[in-house]
Amino acid sequence: MPDNFYGGLDFGTSGVRISIIDLHKELVYSNSVPYLYGFKNPNSWINSCEKLLDSIPVEVKSNLNKLAISGTSGTLIASNLKGEPMGKAIPYDQACNENKILLESLTSGEDHLQTPYSSLAKALNLIDKYGTNILLRHQSDWITGWFLKDWTYGEEGNNIKLGWDIKKGSWPISFLNTSWQKCLPEIIKSGKIIGLVNSDLAKRFNLNKKLILISGTTDSNASLIAASLGKEDGLTVLGTTIVVKKIIDKPVKEQGITTHRVNGDWICGGASNAGCGILSKFFSNLEIKELSRQINPSKNTSLNLLPLNSKGERFPINNSNLEPILGPRPVSDSLYLHALFEGLANIELKGWEKLRELTGSLPKKIITIGGGSKNPQWRKIREKIINIPIVSCNKTTSFGAALLAINSK
Repeated sequence: MPDNFYGGLDFGTSGVRISIIDLHKELVYSNSVPYLYGFKNPNSWINSCEKLLDSIPVEVKSNLNKLAISGTSGTLIASNLKGEPMGKAIPYDQACNENKILLESLTSGEDHLQTPYSSLAKALNLIDKYGTNILLRHQSDWITGWFLKDWTYGEEGNNIKLGWDIKKGSWPISFLNTSWQKCLPEIIKSGKIIGLVNSDLAKRFNLNKKLILISGTTDSNASLIAASLGKEDGLTVLGTTIVVKKIIDKPVKEQGITTHRVNGDWICGGASNAGCGILSKFFSNLEIKELSRQINPSKNTSLNLLPLNSKGERFPINNSNLEPILGPRPVSDSLYLHALFEGLANIELKGWEKLRELTGSLPKKIITIGGGSKNPQWRKIREKIINIPIVSCNKTTSFGAALLAINSK
């Protein structure tokens, strides 16, 4: 009898990764592809997904039992009622300041929604542009809809930034009489069964026609699942952006902060607009590797950089007008890379200080996941600045999504 396999697809900022595991939670297949048309174009997401589905060995995909999808938190698109995109997505790091007064009137007492980076601010922008005869969906929800050929549903964690209250299990009362309430998804808890893969899609890619789609999660929550976070641990995701998370006793509502429910625990965290994205603007992966070897992590550069990927910051400061500080640039490339690492570590430190202020404690150790977690010099710089032991996790976010699939009910 053939094995049952469980898959996780993670849609990041630069591309898509798939991980497929067996019943013993061992990795049997993984692959990744970059976006063809850029991150904001939903056709990029589908194009990359199709390439990955094509490349999975037939004996694996024909026995793929369940699939969960994670995506960037706060990336929102408008589609028509058939699920076809109306235009480009508004990405997680883009501020929408156009409807400030309306946003505030809709979100009284909900500080975490009163930010131009919230999905609600983006939704109001998309409604202005396309009207109310649309569907508003986050990245992983829209892709899950593509697999089902049914865009009815949304996963709870992805929709917190749109206004969904996990504790109450409802949308805000202020949404009830709006003309756009019908644009919102029907919410399903993370890890719950949604339905079967569309038969035409299964046939086209030789997928198991009984493949079950699972309500997914955000990319950072999938990372948290992959890292097996303990109650006294902290999680830092070093991807295109920096995300910090920890387990807390009760939900927190504040600008720039999101509180999720994962595996029965309340998880509090925030995401900066800074991260590995800024490094790739100046250096290739090979250059980063070679220049890192020349860095002495025990020394300080005395260059106080604020290496945001672009103007504006979500966390630990919520300020859409904050400007990056990327100079002066020294002659030495390794010194500049060192200074960028320091700047990013200082942002991470402020993130942990913000979480301590809100929750009363710091983690005993920090588990790091993502591309930046593999760099030993950066890890030593972070340990020196943050003053908390740091360990690297070699699991991927898509592996976390696959664990969500195997544990689903």
